[in-house]
Amino acid sequence: SSPSTLGLLPVALRPGLLCAPGLAWLTVLCSGTQNGLSSTGSQENQYNLIRDRYDGCEIIMGNLEITQIESNWDFSFLKTIREVTGYVLIAMNHFREIPLGQLRVIRGNSLYERRFALSVFFNYPKDGSNGLRQLGLSNLTEILEGGVQIINNLYLSYGPWIFWQDICPTPLFLSIHLKEHLSLRTPLCKSISQANTMEKIHLYVFFSVTKMVCAPQCNGRCFGTSPRDCCHIECAAGCKGPLDVDCFVRACRHFNDSGACVPQCPKTLMYNKQTFQMETNPNAKYQYGSICVSQCPTHFVVDGSSCVSACPLDKMEVEKEGQRQCELCSGFCPKVCEGTGAEHRQTVDSSNIDSFINCTKIQGSLHFLVTGILGYWFRGSQKTSFFCCHLIHIPANCSLSLSSRSQTKRRFSLMVMHIPSLTSLGLRSLREINDGSVYISQNDNLCYHHTVNWTQLFRGRRVRVNNLNNNKPLAECVAEGHVCDPLCSDSGCWGPGPDQCLSCRNYSRDGSCVGSCKFLSGAPREFARSDGECVACHPECKLQGGKVSCTGPGADECMACTNFQDGPYCMSSCPSGVNDGQKGLIFKFPNKEGRCEPCHYNCTQGCLGPRVKDCLETITGIALGVPAGLIFCLVLFFLGVLYHRGLAIRRKRAMRRYLESGDSFEPLGPGEKGTKVYARILRPSELKKIKLLGFGVFGTVHKGFWTPEGETVKIPVAIKTIHDNSGRQTFTEITEHMLSMGSLDHPYIVRLLGICPGASLQLVTQLSSYGSLLEHIRQHRNNLDPQRLLNWCVQIAKGMFYLEEHCIVHRNLAARNILLKNDYQVQISDYGVADLLCPDDKKYVYTDTKTPIKWMALESILFRRYTHQSDVWSYGVTVWEMMSFGAEPYTSVQSVQKVPSLLEKGERLPQPYICTIDVYMVMVKCWMIDENIRPTFKELASDFTRMARDPLRYLVIKVRPLQFFFRLLKRVFQNCTLLSKLHTQNPKHNTQIPKPWLPFATKPCHHIL
Repeated sequence: SSPSTLGLLPVALRPGLLCAPGLAWLTVLCSGTQNGLSSTGSQENQYNLIRDRYDGCEIIMGNLEITQIESNWDFSFLKTIREVTGYVLIAMNHFREIPLGQLRVIRGNSLYERRFALSVFFNYPKDGSNGLRQLGLSNLTEILEGGVQIINNLYLSYGPWIFWQDICPTPLFLSIHLKEHLSLRTPLCKSISQANTMEKIHLYVFFSVTKMVCAPQCNGRCFGTSPRDCCHIECAAGCKGPLDVDCFVRACRHFNDSGACVPQCPKTLMYNKQTFQMETNPNAKYQYGSICVSQCPTHFVVDGSSCVSACPLDKMEVEKEGQRQCELCSGFCPKVCEGTGAEHRQTVDSSNIDSFINCTKIQGSLHFLVTGILGYWFRGSQKTSFFCCHLIHIPANCSLSLSSRSQTKRRFSLMVMHIPSLTSLGLRSLREINDGSVYISQNDNLCYHHTVNWTQLFRGRRVRVNNLNNNKPLAECVAEGHVCDPLCSDSGCWGPGPDQCLSCRNYSRDGSCVGSCKFLSGAPREFARSDGECVACHPECKLQGGKVSCTGPGADECMACTNFQDGPYCMSSCPSGVNDGQKGLIFKFPNKEGRCEPCHYNCTQGCLGPRVKDCLETITGIALGVPAGLIFCLVLFFLGVLYHRGLAIRRKRAMRRYLESGDSFEPLGPGEKGTKVYARILRPSELKKIKLLGFGVFGTVHKGFWTPEGETVKIPVAIKTIHDNSGRQTFTEITEHMLSMGSLDHPYIVRLLGICPGASLQLVTQLSSYGSLLEHIRQHRNNLDPQRLLNWCVQIAKGMFYLEEHCIVHRNLAARNILLKNDYQVQISDYGVADLLCPDDKKYVYTDTKTPIKWMALESILFRRYTHQSDVWSYGVTVWEMMSFGAEPYTSVQSVQKVPSLLEKGERLPQPYICTIDVYMVMVKCWMIDENIRPTFKELASDFTRMARDPLRYLVIKVRPLQFFFRLLKRVFQNCTLLSKLHTQNPKHNTQIPKPWLPFATKPCHHIL
């Protein structure tokens, strides 16, 4: 092939013959197969495929597989093969001899059964006398990789006696498998010198030893026994001299560079020792198999210094200087799709048609079979709709099949048959067919294919035999008007209309033929490229009346400019502040003719004319002030963020310090132990009330700040002020009960930070930004899940059990007195306040307006008796509030005074609709008349812990699956963060953390997620 035609060769390795470019002689290459022992049809079809593939071939790029040939066919076309890059498989044949006398090298790049480079077995019939008698590998002198397997060949006499140590690589000699044959029961001969009979010597007549007889100084093969008779180390199959050009039949161990065996081909870049830089090598060549070529065959793509069949996944195929190359993708790589033909992907159908969307290249073949178009009617599958396929070329190893039969001939690259509804091929973008012939037959209504000049589509020297028959006759197509558009050239067309032409008679625009471009009229104005394509002029070109507006696509090829002209270029505005790389910034102004002229050299901000006084003023104060003001505002914003962040950190550190520290008080009475009190005794000057949060039975609650003595940081806290309206109790002295309250520390009770005695007692606690549990349940009733509700029940029970252990009766337990520390943790507040007002619990009398009768036990209402079991009654009502999403108990009772009588009659709060009978029975037990029968808080914590392990069994709340998933993910992360923080601050609380949550407290959150 001449260099001018190399750009038109195929793009992928083809099954036919190919001349390797860049060599001084003609090297015929062909591709091998990977079929193993499978057949490709009948005996005749199998033989024809082998003959078409290997006739005249010298180097097989792949495997040579000759299997299941039962007749004594003529295989003389194999005599030209001298090298196989893969393995050679001769199996299950009935012929007598395989003419591979010129085969010298088996490279073993791929091995049969991953072990053998040469495998010969079962070459005889069950009945009869035919069978393989001679291998005929008289010139085989090199197997680079892999072993040899010759087994079960009944009539083979000479193969096992070959001196395989001289052929196979030394490290792999032990893996050679030479099993005895049915006709030869003698062992392998040991060596030439040890042959004792003339019969054995005769076996070596047709085989030359070129390695085992060499002198020790030779690293490879030799042409004599003298140390001077060593072959070059790059020779693979013997030589006739010591040079790298003396190798037999150009058989090289690595690469063949114009007849010389070299370790690698000349690189595209070479180092210049004088300039100390990498420069382009004018003699560069590419690796193509074991051959160095100056230009890759066009069915291959250049990737670095190699010829590859396809680009890697991170690269895309581009065409530069008439050659396809692989370049890294700047963004997303063009989509390369798998073709059809495999067992799982036999045709384009509804199951795989979506995989071809946005494909720019199809690796393999395309089959449009009737089963894919109409569906498998016996299976009731869905029909497939056609999609637009812009087919540029058909590579050599690919084929396009449009057929109603699933079996196609492998010699055809394009096959269209048995489609009665097909009227035109419509392959408007097809430009070349690299290999194979065309088979278009038995399409009753197909026209236009007669007009196609198929010769100009084929690439390569191979003679193509097309089969275009039994379609609609040409005369009928012409009579019905199915002819090419008048704008099409004599090359023909693919269908009706000017957009189906192979080439245009005059001009083309966007793939469609036109009579003329918009040279003198119309918008936008156009010019014609050398290939006849109409291309729009540059937008800055001015429309000319009666003459052409441009001569090319650039802004410097306009006949006149629409706006301004700077030198030869048409521009929308003159340059202003453009750096030319030499003189610095350039400023120009337009003159009266619209040409851009340079400003005075003293002008630094542009100008209106050529003089100094025409220079523009410097940037105004407004122009400077706006960005400066923005920058100043941003700086203030970030400083404010940093200040508030630092203040928050200081508050957290101070709060942590005061939470961890405490004071030891001496016993108030004889025989008592000192108490570790976490709450501090505060002065009124340290507290400042800001906002009223609410009021209750015992007093008011304010949001405020606590400034510890000697500190400057202000800690946000909640300040509860206790008033005794009866005047019987004073709060000027610290009592034992106050110290007991200040010594409590539990995750599920609100921690008391400080006590401020005085005319009215002020209790300082942590500020809860989430508010009370009652408000939270009412506001988020649609976002609550069973797990969270049952967890809250467990936490309240554990907190009350802790108060019971410290002999503190709450007296006012309700959902309004439960605070949320976060979305998943509650804390009990207002505990022990009633004891502060009146230590004798039987004498304190609630006012009528504030008495929480609906939450009180019956003995508390009737006899003013408050115990831990009366708190259990209130706990049951609190659980009912939670399960009823914040409903008020006994709403149907008109007067609160009637509640005791209803309770005495045995009436209780109704069962909430989300509760199962198990949960409701726990509530009912809390409301038993006999306080001794009621469960303890320890038992309640155990019961609800058991229910929390399977929440959906005990509570029925309809939650959407996606909402539940995100809620669960949020819960895991928040509990992970909360428990990790709790473990860091108070490791002793690990015993109070449930076991399922313990990993979240002891490991980093991102590990858990």
